Amino acid sequence: MDHESAIQNVNFMLERDAFSQWLGLEIEELKPGFCKLKMRVRPEMLNGFGIAHGGICFSLADSCLAFAANSRGNLSLTLKADISWPKPARDGDVLVAECREIYLSEKSATYDVEIRNQLDNQIIALFRGMVHRTGKPVIQN
Repeated sequence: MDHESAIQNVNFMLERDAFSQWLGLEIEELKPGFCKLKMRVRPEMLNGFGIAHGGICFSLADSCLAFAANSRGNLSLTLKADISWPKPARDGDVLVAECREIYLSEKSATYDVEIRNQLDNQIIALFRGMVHRTGKPVIQN
């Protein structure tokens, strides 16, 4: 899978992904098995304590995983995902998520995602996800 095909696969997904669009995700870097996304935390993403709802960081990481996994052109669906939040994200923070492929086989793959903030590059969240590779193409005619 080449770089251009990876971009086509992810653009195909993003055009149809209203939730990732609502998050305001911007693709910073993409190559087969790797994705780097950026997004700004907005007031409607905060919980009752005035910090980013955990689901926001989970969603950012999950989208980053989905784009990295599907960039290879093999329709991949998340089987399992775990996250920890060492530091809170706050209103106005610009978060950067980087997803790296750490294991790849014909039927499954595993990815690690780090989310950092823009202020001091602190780790906000650590995420690990496993996908099932269906063998079907991402872009189906």
